[in-house]
Amino acid sequence: MKIALAQINSTVGDIDGNTAKVLTYLEDAGARGAELVVFPELAVFGYPPKDLVLREDLVARNVEAVTEIARRCTRIAAVVGFVQPDKTGQGKGIFNAAGVCRDGRLVATYAKRLLPTYDVFDEARYFNCGNDVLTCEVKLHGDALRIGLTICEDLWNDHQFEGRSVYGIDPIEQTVRAGARLLVNLSASPFRVNKHSDRQSIFSSQIAALGAPLVYVNQVGGNDDLVFDGASMILDRTGRVIARAKAFEEDLLVADLGGESNRREPYPEAIDSIHRGLVLGLRDYVRKCGFREVVLGLSGGIDSALTAVLAVEALRAEHVHGVAMPSRYSSAHSLEDARQLADNLGVELRTIAIEGPHRALESCMAPHFQEQVPNATEENIQARLRGNILMALSNKFGWLLITTGNKSELAVGYCTLYGDMCGGVAVLADVPKTTVYTLSRRINERPPIPCRVPGQPLIPVRSIEKPPSAELRANQLDQDTLPPYDVLDAILERYLEKGMSPEAIFSEGFEGEIVQRVTRMVDQSEYKRKQAPVGIKVTSLAFGTGRRMPIAAKYH
Repeated sequence: MKIALAQINSTVGDIDGNTAKVLTYLEDAGARGAELVVFPELAVFGYPPKDLVLREDLVARNVEAVTEIARRCTRIAAVVGFVQPDKTGQGKGIFNAAGVCRDGRLVATYAKRLLPTYDVFDEARYFNCGNDVLTCEVKLHGDALRIGLTICEDLWNDHQFEGRSVYGIDPIEQTVRAGARLLVNLSASPFRVNKHSDRQSIFSSQIAALGAPLVYVNQVGGNDDLVFDGASMILDRTGRVIARAKAFEEDLLVADLGGESNRREPYPEAIDSIHRGLVLGLRDYVRKCGFREVVLGLSGGIDSALTAVLAVEALRAEHVHGVAMPSRYSSAHSLEDARQLADNLGVELRTIAIEGPHRALESCMAPHFQEQVPNATEENIQARLRGNILMALSNKFGWLLITTGNKSELAVGYCTLYGDMCGGVAVLADVPKTTVYTLSRRINERPPIPCRVPGQPLIPVRSIEKPPSAELRANQLDQDTLPPYDVLDAILERYLEKGMSPEAIFSEGFEGEIVQRVTRMVDQSEYKRKQAPVGIKVTSLAFGTGRRMPIAAKYH
């Protein structure tokens, strides 16, 4: 009984491209002896589709595409995700659906029953809920096998998830009761660190209780702020994983339901999964948005160094352009470290000094700033000059500007609007500063790309070890304004990801004044984050779609 798990990277709205990819994998699966091939959720349309599903022309084209896919299913059966019109015309008018294709036609469809509306999900905005289970016979190894179809969230209704039954109905249990001997789940489950172990724990416990094996096929790739990690798998009736596809890569896994020799790809360690998720998310964002090359500022610090490494890994060195922009406050080692990094990576480095325009702006504003004490205003002038230079290069050469700020800075507003926040994608926007250090050290231990300078660590050691500084005034350090990053990140994790109150955080032993200051900075910086570029989500709660806070608000 050979089943193919077609773990593909779909582009939202690219009906023709996605369909061509489905047909290629369909043909390959058949050539490798598979009798059934399963594709991810909304494989034809792309996930998450957002308001594109409101376009009737795209929905119609995606239906035509599924019909064409079904025509090709003469010697193999396929289950493929698509947007299905609701013929009743009620409600939203469409379903998030899975179609069963065999004998040259679409023989059955299933509509997703559980529509998530938490974190980054907003499916009830677009789709009608399905009401019925679906079991359908397909031939495997000459015998008819009754499979039961479900889609992504249908599989997450378990007490382990948030400690309670979220929806009140259990499509998996109902599908098994309806006679399914094999559960098939089409998924587009976004990545976050440790998501894999959570998935496997929840799925295994349910499957063991129900006694029906599971074929789980997850989308892979980056779409806007979300990264999908793949790692599709088959669980036997005891809940044991008997096959697993690659993580963070497209893959076609052909497996035998009763075999022990199936490929079982390992899942990367937590820090490595963050690394691979960022690389995949950046690569897909750049390419799917139609860019070939990127530009970023190289300050000699750890954030820009890590971002540059990820960019080279994602796009290759010849497509990455670095810019050093020293001012009178830049230390000599900053330019040295930026140059060393560029040499190590083999990327172009331009040096554009900002001293001239900086002094010109100071002179221009001096009559208006008389008798005013210098403060962050003067510092921000420098940051905005750098942003202006980088945007000019982006506009002139068609390079996508990528920002280098991390989650800790973005959380507390330690960043400059229209300055270091300029850009099209924020690679580290969901990576806390302490994780930046961990990831950078890991990269030097296990370089993901060769260092062009023999004997050198990929990221200069000084960039990792020196005290972090924005270098916008003399002898400036981040800790002049912020608590130590280990303390800051511990408070931010509790306040943002765990939703703890300042009082609860204080009760865990943190200094009260620091907790109040940090949480106040988070709340007061919402207006900045609303204007920040798209960030790649890798934690349980990222700024952006998954955290929708008001700007004009009054609360304690």
